[in-house]
Amino acid sequence: MMAPDANPVTIRLASDDDLPAINAIIEVCVMGWDLPERVKRLSLDSYRYHAQDLDHLTVYVATSVTGEVVGVAALERADKKDLPANQTGLLLHGIYVMPGWQRSGVGKQLLAHAFDAACEQGVDGLLVKAQADANSYFASQGFSPLPVVDPGRDYPHRWWRAVTPGC
Repeated sequence: MMAPDANPVTIRLASDDDLPAINAIIEVCVMGWDLPERVKRLSLDSYRYHAQDLDHLTVYVATSVTGEVVGVAALERADKKDLPANQTGLLLHGIYVMPGWQRSGVGKQLLAHAFDAACEQGVDGLLVKAQADANSYFASQGFSPLPVVDPGRDYPHRWWRAVTPGC
């Protein structure tokens, strides 16, 4: 898929050196959410990644031909309590794309790597706990909403998509 400036992106595993760029992308994206400014400011730090996160998360970055990090996706094993009955899965912990690169296929490429990881790990699918602003994106990518069974525990914007059998 081509980015807006006609440069292809490459998806690779993130390194510690990528953390400033990753966190800059996250900040731009979070600050663009449809939430009160104070809420965004107060919650922003909880979305940032740190070096120790790379020890237990699988973090992919999308880089432009010039090496600029333009997107990020992070995965971890999903808690069984959050998954559809009798399923195993990975939690798409976060997926963010720089605004100037959105709608260029970067998110799809990051999702493809997430599905490849799910396939390699032999799990049934991907779970997403999305920001409300992203619901339409995940619906457009073939994810299905999960019902809220326990309002005191269940995140309200959970999405599930099974991996392709035999992938």
